[in-house]
Amino acid sequence: MRRLLALRAGKELTAGHVRVAADALAVSERTVWRWLAAAENDEAAARDPGARTWAGARFTITPEVRGLLALWKGNVRAVHRELVLRAARQSPPVDAPSLTTLHRAIRRDLMPGERAGLAGGERAARKHDVFLARPRGWRNQVWETDHVQAAVLVDVDGKARRPWITWFTDCATNAITGVAVTPGDPSRESVLAALRSSVLREDPYGPFGGLPEKVRVDRGKDFLSRTVTAAFDLLDVTVEDLPAYTPHLKGTVEGLNRAVESMFLAALPGYARQPRPGKRASRPKGEVLLGFEDFTARLLAWTLWWNTEHQPAPLRGKTPLEAWQDDPTPLRDVSAADLWTFTLEDAGTRTLTTRGIRFRKRDYVGPWMTGQAGIQVRIRFMPHHDHRIEVYHAATGRYLGPADLADQATEEQVSAVRRARASRARRLKKDLEASQRERYAAVNQPEAPQRLGALTTAQAEAELAQTADTDLAQLALPDLIPPAAPPADWRTPPSLTARTTPGRPAPVPSEPASDRPPEPTAQTAEDGDAS
Repeated sequence: MRRLLALRAGKELTAGHVRVAADALAVSERTVWRWLAAAENDEAAARDPGARTWAGARFTITPEVRGLLALWKGNVRAVHRELVLRAARQSPPVDAPSLTTLHRAIRRDLMPGERAGLAGGERAARKHDVFLARPRGWRNQVWETDHVQAAVLVDVDGKARRPWITWFTDCATNAITGVAVTPGDPSRESVLAALRSSVLREDPYGPFGGLPEKVRVDRGKDFLSRTVTAAFDLLDVTVEDLPAYTPHLKGTVEGLNRAVESMFLAALPGYARQPRPGKRASRPKGEVLLGFEDFTARLLAWTLWWNTEHQPAPLRGKTPLEAWQDDPTPLRDVSAADLWTFTLEDAGTRTLTTRGIRFRKRDYVGPWMTGQAGIQVRIRFMPHHDHRIEVYHAATGRYLGPADLADQATEEQVSAVRRARASRARRLKKDLEASQRERYAAVNQPEAPQRLGALTTAQAEAELAQTADTDLAQLALPDLIPPAAPPADWRTPPSLTARTTPGRPAPVPSEPASDRPPEPTAQTAEDGDAS
């Protein structure tokens, strides 16, 4: 390095000299030029080229920088601008790290998971974590269940909707033991329907089923409802409530949720995540959607293919059906009648009267009720199925039969009521939006928000008067003016006499107007006094 400095001082240094030195030191030519520039000003740099001039000169990521990275969502350039501004405001001013130095320090001091978490949150950081795989176990040892909204638009009564799928899967064999499809939002009824199809092993549910030892759920209110938890308790099934936002703890059903979209839903008409041409993604006007019945049939066919033909990677060349049949673990079965009883919601006891059974202010009747009026019965029902209830004897628990809603409206009447409700809801929503919509003026400099919408004095007074009249009508007190005194020949309690207006007694209501004597005038009263 000293020889190069001497050559540079004598203006004899050439690029060839630098190239030879770079090859000898195994560094780049640019590094040699940088060392020469530093050595001209610092003797220590000439003695030890490339060494740092003072201890601790390397920039490191401090808690302050971590906070700025979280504030700016991982934008390193924005963090660098903030560091430069803070360094300039200090007294005396200090040097801020360069953008390259900041990038280098972030790559060196922060792990990939930390960088992703500071930019995208916990879900982004979780993609860089390592998770242990659970032992496969045996069939019906553990099931996992979940709701997933299908990314497909389906025609439901003339409206495009995205149905929900509720299913149970066996963790040991990756088999789909049961499934239920709901046109709208799922509920506890969806869970119970999927549970029945999962437990039963008779046709058409297939060989998969029986009672599991444990079921994993993810804090969903439908899975933890009173009815569902009571059903699991009666079936002697343990429910494992997983912490929130931990999908990796039920990876089997989460993997199934991802697989059904990429392997089945993406090929259906009406796929909601299909890339669309143009600036705005919109559905084609002439797109034909599947009906709900057709969609359900195709989904069940795909479920059958998954169980009998698909070979998931964890099964090492076996289908879920083959893995299920190769497992010698005995199964716990329950009869269809008992399962139906256990998966119904209990509504307590009622008395069977001559009008049937009164439930939720409505009457339910059945042909088996003849001659049994007066007995105590217990009601069970499927949630949201208001047209029918199941009736059991309150003392013995024996199943008596179903009871249907009396005087049930026809389908045309129900459709008319729904149309009227929808029209009223739309009208109310429009009125509320019109009354609550507030517009503000756009600004290009800092100033207070300016509300738009001018009113004349007459309009403001009319609206305030209408509001005041409405409020007074609501605050009216009917008993503020006491009633007139009753006739003299009436026997009135003293407590009521004190609450009446003194003066002329009121006419008897039953006395016809033609039979009442004429009311005295002023002239008649004077004649009476003179006599």
